[in-house]
Amino acid sequence: MNILTVDFGSTYTKLTAINATDAVILGTASAFTTIDTDIMHGFHAALHLLEERIGAFRYDRLLCCSSAGGGLKMVALGLVPELTAQAARLAASSAGAKVIRTYSFEISRMEQEEIYAIDPDIILLCGGTDGGNKEVIIANARRLCEIDRDFTVIVAGNKSASHEIEAIFEAAGKDYVLTKNVMPTFNKLDIEPARQSIRDVFIRKIIDAKGLSGVQALASADVIPTPLAVMAACELLSKGTRKTPGIGDFMAVDLGGATTDIYSMSDGKPSMSNVLEKGLPEPFSKRTVEGDLGMRYSLPSLMEVSDLEAMERESGISRSAIEDWVKRCIAKPETIADSREEQLIDALLAHRAVEVAVERHCGFLESSYTPLGEIFTLTGKDLSELSYIIGIGGAIINSCHPPNILKGSLYNPRKPYLLKPKQPAFLFDRRYVFASMGLLGSIDPELALHFMKEEII
Repeated sequence: MNILTVDFGSTYTKLTAINATDAVILGTASAFTTIDTDIMHGFHAALHLLEERIGAFRYDRLLCCSSAGGGLKMVALGLVPELTAQAARLAASSAGAKVIRTYSFEISRMEQEEIYAIDPDIILLCGGTDGGNKEVIIANARRLCEIDRDFTVIVAGNKSASHEIEAIFEAAGKDYVLTKNVMPTFNKLDIEPARQSIRDVFIRKIIDAKGLSGVQALASADVIPTPLAVMAACELLSKGTRKTPGIGDFMAVDLGGATTDIYSMSDGKPSMSNVLEKGLPEPFSKRTVEGDLGMRYSLPSLMEVSDLEAMERESGISRSAIEDWVKRCIAKPETIADSREEQLIDALLAHRAVEVAVERHCGFLESSYTPLGEIFTLTGKDLSELSYIIGIGGAIINSCHPPNILKGSLYNPRKPYLLKPKQPAFLFDRRYVFASMGLLGSIDPELALHFMKEEII
């Protein structure tokens, strides 16, 4: 059986041809994503390149994922930042969404206007444990109905408020879905129902909005968000199958044109004895997405967190040359670094994107003093002992020296409170098959795991 997987990315459409019968990846190819015209144009261009390399390819099954058109844009609303708002963000990110903003308490008029400007695909509405505060989530439901945008609201908060919220959205004609509370009891997460609801809405509604209806008509299964496919591949590679063990704990760094996504497969428990955990329990499979850190579409905001003077000193390339290259890439995102100087600038920017994204993803320590001496509290995951970091994405794989980019993810002695990996081995998804293996894993996890170990380990 022949299988073709397609990842419609924000910059490139990537194809992987698989002979499942002989357990062989026949080849890969990519072409610029044509979201502004017809997304199938980029698909056919990539397929033409693929067949130039491997010959005519007739596939029995077509499996697809997409982050084109900005991916799945979401806003999350919760009750308090440290609890339900954070739970909402974890649920949305794990479902493959790009969480633009998280709001807490009752949203203000200014925040309503901000949501209108964001124009999200989905809003995840949370707040209150079951049987707890329901006034805030009801008030926010009313205020969301005042925003004249075509988003879908997924309600994943206090079940005691469900009847009132249902009546509010029905009266306003707002599209909504009711699901289980992301935090049913204090400090206990249940994000899987919300994650499934987000996927269902993507399949039901967002595919048409992103111009993917033609793709869905051809596909053998539902088109899913690309980060959800990558998350599935990470979980499979980490945990393995009943027959074959996985590789254990690791981090994956997916550096793209619009975002930098970090995935950690680890319980993140403290590696030191005098550390207490603080805040919500961390999920084993965690994804964070940094929408302001990308190598093309998000270059303006990446530049804001970059030290151009340090780049100039390190590389010997003038600041004006760096700024000129960035301007050209912003004006024309499909621009490819050809010269040695352009490649070096891209590598420096990529290193910085990875550095900031991993700092935001990992846990951090805070110290306090008690009558018994100094103790530390851990918020988030302790990732200092991870064995592997896997580089994904064209900006890493196509770099002249990928390890230099991934070094941005390592522990920095100047910031000892950030628990980044200390001595991991670097691995690379050199043919960019991670999303493809997440898709394949839905029908043949054993084969997908075999390919990942063959390609990456």
